[in-house]
Amino acid sequence: MTAATHSTLFPQVPDSADAVLEGLDPEQREVATALHGPVCVLAGAGTGKTRAITHRIAYGVRAGILHPSSVLAVTFTNRAAGEMRGRLRQLGAAGVQARTFHSAALRQLQYFWPKAVGGSMPRLVDRKIQLVADAAAACRIRLDRGELRDVTAEIEWSKVTQTVPADYAPAAAKAGRESPRDPAEIAQLYAAYEDVKRERSVIDFEDVLLLTVAVLQDRHDIAEQIRAQYQHFVVDEYQDVSPLQQRLLELWLGERDSLCVVGDASQTIYSFTGATPDHLLDFRTRHPGATVVKLVRDYRSTPQVVHLANGLLAQARGRAADHRLELVSQRAAGPEPVYTEYTDEPAEAEGAARRIRELIDSGVPASEIAILFRTNAQSETYEQALADAAVPYQLRGAERFFDRPEVRKAGIALRGAARFGGNDSLLDDAVDLPSQVRAVLSGEGWTSQPPAGSGAVRERWESLAALVHLAQDFAAAKPGATLADLVAELDERANAQHAPTVQGVTLASLHSAKGLEWDVVFLVGVAEGMMPITYAKTDEQIEEERRLLYVGVTRARERLHVSWALSRSPGGRPNRRPSRFLDGLRPGSTPTMGRATAGGAGGIERGIPGTRGSAPRRVQRVPARCRVCGRTLTDAGEMKLMRCDDCPSDMNEGLFERLREWRADQARSSGQPAFCVFTDRTLMAIAESAPDDERELARIPGVGMRKLTRYGADVLAICAGQSGAGSTDRD
Repeated sequence: MTAATHSTLFPQVPDSADAVLEGLDPEQREVATALHGPVCVLAGAGTGKTRAITHRIAYGVRAGILHPSSVLAVTFTNRAAGEMRGRLRQLGAAGVQARTFHSAALRQLQYFWPKAVGGSMPRLVDRKIQLVADAAAACRIRLDRGELRDVTAEIEWSKVTQTVPADYAPAAAKAGRESPRDPAEIAQLYAAYEDVKRERSVIDFEDVLLLTVAVLQDRHDIAEQIRAQYQHFVVDEYQDVSPLQQRLLELWLGERDSLCVVGDASQTIYSFTGATPDHLLDFRTRHPGATVVKLVRDYRSTPQVVHLANGLLAQARGRAADHRLELVSQRAAGPEPVYTEYTDEPAEAEGAARRIRELIDSGVPASEIAILFRTNAQSETYEQALADAAVPYQLRGAERFFDRPEVRKAGIALRGAARFGGNDSLLDDAVDLPSQVRAVLSGEGWTSQPPAGSGAVRERWESLAALVHLAQDFAAAKPGATLADLVAELDERANAQHAPTVQGVTLASLHSAKGLEWDVVFLVGVAEGMMPITYAKTDEQIEEERRLLYVGVTRARERLHVSWALSRSPGGRPNRRPSRFLDGLRPGSTPTMGRATAGGAGGIERGIPGTRGSAPRRVQRVPARCRVCGRTLTDAGEMKLMRCDDCPSDMNEGLFERLREWRADQARSSGQPAFCVFTDRTLMAIAESAPDDERELARIPGVGMRKLTRYGADVLAICAGQSGAGSTDRD
């Protein structure tokens, strides 16, 4: 442990202001003693930024320069705010306000509401989901659970970027956002959501900031009262500030410049929520006289880990990369990062679990080990592998795989199909266990191609895809296995994974690992398609993926294991390659030539790999759109017709009725329900397109190869105006 990062506990409160400065390195001391004018602290990972700013506040208070009640320190999580308050108390600076942006704004809004508005402040709602659902119902728009989460995220982004409903579509396009629904629909839902809130006299968390900004802008007397209270501001994680939070900060400050901000543009990984490093990078432009201090002494990680972290950023491009910090490790040398290539994902998980078992047996505490992955859907494989190796684990920032709503619902559907599959038309064309699972899960939202973009819909699809892959692997391992056998296997897996959640290995996504650290870190799935993720398309999105990997690397104190798999499942085609981000850094690889980048010393040759050209070409999935109005379609029935339910149909009514009569004859002769022949939607799609040949008929959703063989000639004959009665004898 080092003084810079592991000194949250002190044996006693420092007895003087000068004693507060003891143990700080020269740059940290500069931060602590720069108490006048604007100060910008650029702090790399593991450089002791929290130590520097808490000692700065404590030194100012103990030296009599700052009054405790006049200081407001703001950060982004309650955990970080609580840690800051604890450190300040230990330094003898009790009474300083350390809060999140929302907590500070809410406190002010509650106090000044009677004076600024009058009456009681509206009730604050904890969750928006139900209000968004009610807004969707008012708009007569159907949203499933995943879409509700994604639309809610779009509304939150709009509000923190101060975008009104009418401006959503152009603002989203300018920001390069991939909307979960048609932008016009998002704008409509956003406006309806605001109407529902007004009708019910409630506000959300973003409203807290918006209303506080409005009060401070409109009531100069209230603004001056707050400015008289708080005269010195400290903002942590400044690279994550949204435009709305920046506006609130400016109103708190007024014309003053007693502000200290701390951040690292290379750790900007939440831009999808509206966070932007621009305020950090533009700080000196807005404050020409600012003191800028760079913290680059890394007290967390060994030189070997720091070397890799610096190498990742040396290959980066973009504005954040131009302001990167070259870290210098202050620790003794440690082992080199271990790079491992596996044949498939289960082998990768088993390899990680085996190494972790060895580490624990050698005396490394399980709580000092973490497995970090890109998406929550990857956790199930590692949960199982750790359970098989008798390694306790805990999940952070994600639900256990079998506890996820979509997984529970899928399990119910599979169990029902296993019991009553003989009467389930979904299984009509299913010839083996994997196809049965695909057929059942298609009713739960699984598709053969992943949905475009990220968000809850994508996460739900990944969970269902994991079940599809599991069924394929299970069938390969146990030929002849039935759907009931698979359901029993799923139940056994769920029961086996109830491992202790204390003192266990941490399983976490890279996003949820921000701000944490462990002695040993396993970075898994570091392959093209996962890192960077497939839906990262623009240069900006690719660079954020690189920064995400950088955050993962810098979580490790001593040992770092990086791995990837050549194929998804055993026996699969080995068509994957390690992440382009590792080119020139892992043994045996060479960097792709590119433009040189600015940067400090670090012993690494500066070169930009061709991040766009080195990866296999990705095929962009084109969203289904209504052929009448052009709206993006997500409902399976509408996608089958390729139009919205409300849009006018060009269906041949006579053809539709002839198809219905033919279907009724087929159902009677086969002794099965009519929808098992073709559903109404499929018949409508056929009647609207009136296919001329088998190729056109096969393109219609709901017409599989088996039905094409069995009914295709008759359907085409009916479409051509002929009789299809001869089909009853065809098998």
